[in-house]
Amino acid sequence: MSRRARTRPADHARQDHCSHGACVLTTLNILSGGAAQGLVRGLAEAFKAQTGFGIDGEFGAVGIMADKLRAGTPADLVILTQALLAKLAEEKLVAPSSLTDVGRVETALAVRSRDPKLTVKTEADLREVLRGADAIYVPDTKASTAGQHVAKVLDQLGIAYEVASRLKIFPNGATAMRELAASTAARPIGCTQATEIIATDGLTLSGSLPPGYALVTMYTAGVTVRAAHPKEAAALIALLTGADRRDLRQRMGFTG
Repeated sequence: MSRRARTRPADHARQDHCSHGACVLTTLNILSGGAAQGLVRGLAEAFKAQTGFGIDGEFGAVGIMADKLRAGTPADLVILTQALLAKLAEEKLVAPSSLTDVGRVETALAVRSRDPKLTVKTEADLREVLRGADAIYVPDTKASTAGQHVAKVLDQLGIAYEVASRLKIFPNGATAMRELAASTAARPIGCTQATEIIATDGLTLSGSLPPGYALVTMYTAGVTVRAAHPKEAAALIALLTGADRRDLRQRMGFTG
């Protein structure tokens, strides 16, 4: 299950232009990994001012978003991992000439804002932190980038079975982090994309994973071949990746 969320207040979710009884919806539809949700939300008003379009976005595990596009879910724009966008371009679902890198995102650790930050500099530190947590909040360990990596890390550390009962797995990173923020556990932690941690009220980005366990993922945007609004999709890509938006991307957790 993915999270479908409009990037603006509900009373401005869609703008309809009506004339003589005919209405045209001016909404750009996107399918995106959760890592880009905060950045898209942060640019929604600028995009509306530039194009007159609102944004209706579905954000979730990248594998699920890709499968939705393959199944025919209407979308003008997709923002997924670089590797996945390349596959979709090969499948003739995304225009190859439109592919543009948005930035890199690291998989990181999160704690509630009221809890002390974690010190994780080595493999031993990471093992101790995970063993000491009474709840570990993560996204889908089968379909999401960060969730798959968490499962791999637990296997590498040799503690997958030991902590299995404490894993709190949610459809995507945004949902997992909201649940962490609201957690009543004594020592909860989370692990997902840094962008999803930064975008969640009540959480603190605690730090990166140590050498040998780190994951940095490039996210890429592309216009779909079935886009109803390809011009506006290209305009949003230009906003997302423009040099004048570098500071915003960095604040939201993107690098590069």
